[in-house]
Amino acid sequence: MPTTTPLTEKLAAGSLAALGNPTRLRLYRLLVRTGPGGLPVGELVRTLGTPASTLAHHLACLTRAGLVDQEQRGREVRSRPDFAAMAQLMDFLTAECCTGAPSAPSNEEPDCVPTATCPECVKSGEGD
Repeated sequence: MPTTTPLTEKLAAGSLAALGNPTRLRLYRLLVRTGPGGLPVGELVRTLGTPASTLAHHLACLTRAGLVDQEQRGREVRSRPDFAAMAQLMDFLTAECCTGAPSAPSNEEPDCVPTATCPECVKSGEGD
């Protein structure tokens, strides 16, 4: 999911599908926790206890989805989360938060779970 391309429903679905596997979700959350520096693949193997070949498959899925970048440094391959892609996905998911259903009467207050990315919640101060 290149961050320069507007996020479509199809691209968002691909990113969410990549995160739909428990091992990939754990892997992605670990990379997000480590920050923009990421981790070498060898350290990911040791931390997650996942065989290298299995981890390579999961990293390839996350990379194809545009959620992870990999960089070769000599003999080391470092994986890092693409925070811009993650933000773009979150923006896509919350873009219409609290706007109400198309068929809902306009005088009804929409049920909203306050989030930091919901434009209405941020405006009202509820998403803090």
